[in-house]
Amino acid sequence: MFIQTEETPNPATLKFLPGHDVMGAAPPADFPNAESAKASPLAESLFKIPQVSSVFLGSDFITITKSEDDWRQLKPILLTALMDFFLTGLPVINQTPAPQDVSEGADGEEGDSEIVSTIKQLLDTRVRPAVAQDGGDIVFHGYEDGVVSLTMRGACAGCPSSTATLKHGIENLLKHFIPEINEVRATEGGAEGDSHV
Repeated sequence: MFIQTEETPNPATLKFLPGHDVMGAAPPADFPNAESAKASPLAESLFKIPQVSSVFLGSDFITITKSEDDWRQLKPILLTALMDFFLTGLPVINQTPAPQDVSEGADGEEGDSEIVSTIKQLLDTRVRPAVAQDGGDIVFHGYEDGVVSLTMRGACAGCPSSTATLKHGIENLLKHFIPEINEVRATEGGAEGDSHV
């Protein structure tokens, strides 16, 4: 097995490409700490390495954020852990929760549902693929009074350029297609059941 690695815009995060599906068509899974990793044998195995601070599982990649050390020392340890895990044949996720479509404040008025649908479509077709290339994901939390709430995950969470991505990239894109949008705001984490757009 050969696992490729790619740098991400976040210097504390590295993207690992095992050459086959990780989550496949299932929604991405974010594990911001060891306690959250109980649903994933893969994430649990990676959190056994003390320098791992978060794990994000995408369709065909794994992004790992480190808390310390330099990648030259940590990368071989992570590659070995990933290869060992994939050789076990264990599932990446014990069970895949059904994605829920929760949009805080999204359906307050009749006209909002069309706007929310357009926002989700734009995020899914134009934003998400670019964010995934950098080893991350974006979660839609809601739309209310011209404000779109989103969370960056994976390599994009805590990335020095994530604010610029949200404000200058995503906000400008959404405003261009949906004039009713005034602002895009970053939200922290998010509750279970948020929309994985």
